[in-house]
Order: sequence, then structure tokens, then C-alpha cells
Amino acid sequence: MQDSRTLADRVFARLQDDIVLGVLPPGTKLGETELASRYGVSRGPLREAIRRLESRKLLERVPHVGTRVASLKAADLIEIYRVREALEGMAARLAAENMTAQEVAGLRELLAQHEQQQDLKEDTAYFQREGDLDFHYRIIQGSHNQTLIDLLIGEIYHLVRMYRYQFSMTASRPQKALGEHRRIIEAIETRDGEMAELLMRRHISRARENIESQT
Repeated sequence: MQDSRTLADRVFARLQDDIVLGVLPPGTKLGETELASRYGVSRGPLREAIRRLESRKLLERVPHVGTRVASLKAADLIEIYRVREALEGMAARLAAENMTAQEVAGLRELLAQHEQQQDLKEDTAYFQREGDLDFHYRIIQGSHNQTLIDLLIGEIYHLVRMYRYQFSMTASRPQKALGEHRRIIEAIETRDGEMAELLMRRHISRARENIESQT
């Protein structure tokens, strides 16, 4: 029998994926009874998973309402993207200067894995798992600048990841984003920090414009 910690880990992973993938859209109210039934767990592991997702800002507790999937106003999301544009541009510049050859090779391998995803092949969505399986996460880590890492892989990271995926599901955006990722890697590989920053800023700016056109 699985212990409560393993069950909490499992329901945490499934619930987080359902939030990021939009199965549970922003603003959805979540009841413990329904969730326990949906994921086949008891209240204890479920509550532990909910607490962890609240700490990642993916769930929020609202007085007199209960727990619901986090929801950002369009204007707040656009503000975050403007900050990302500046800071991730800087991260890409530093990555070009500081990433080891092994880290750059790992970035190329990651993109090769992404290219095999069926939704990306069909140009319908671009899903990236968190952490080392996320292109942006790898570049931020590759900056080797702890202050930038703390700023970008802190409170906003998981919320941004959710919106990044859900707004990627527009005509031809997934393949365009993949192409932009390829060019960023090329700039990093040739140690062209200025170009890497410019390409990353353009990449996030285009994603922001995509969000603006849908809100």
C-alpha cells in the first residue's frame, strides 16, 4: 500500500498537470469531496497536495468561497510578461557567457525531445514540464546568476508556466515558438550574448502580444 506521502506526491502531480493544461481552468472552484473522488485519494493526501499548490500560487483560498484555481487579470499577466521580457533577456545574455558546453548540449537535447511531442508536431500546443524539462528554466539556470534565478524561478514561475501553455494553443504559435527557441540556442552556442538577449526579448514580446490579442 502506498504511504500518505507517496499519495500526496501523486495527487499533487496530477492536480498540477490538470491546472497547467487547463483541464481545471483559472477561477475553477475546487471541492475536497469531488477532488478526492476524481483522484482516488483520501482527504489527508489531498489536503497536503492542495497546500503545496497554494504555495506555488496555482491555487488560492478565497474567504466565503473556498479553494479555487488561481486567476490573473489580463493586465496583471501582461505586467508579468513585460518583467519577464527584461529579466529573461538578461538571463539569455548571461547564459551565452556562462553556460558550459555540456549545458548547451543539454539544451539542444531538450529541444530535440520537445520536437517529438505530438501536440507540437500538430502545431496545436507546446507543453513543457517543469524544471529541467522546461526550456526557459534551463536558460535561467544557465545564467549562473542567483539573484535572477530567485526572481524568475520563485513565486511567478508556476503561474507563468500555466498561462504560457494555455495561451500557446493558437494557430501556428507552437511551431513559431519552437523556431524561436532554436535561434536562441544558436546565439547561446556561438556566445553571442547580445543576440541571445535580443532573441529572448522578442520571443517573450511575441508571446505577450499573443496574449493581448486573446484578452
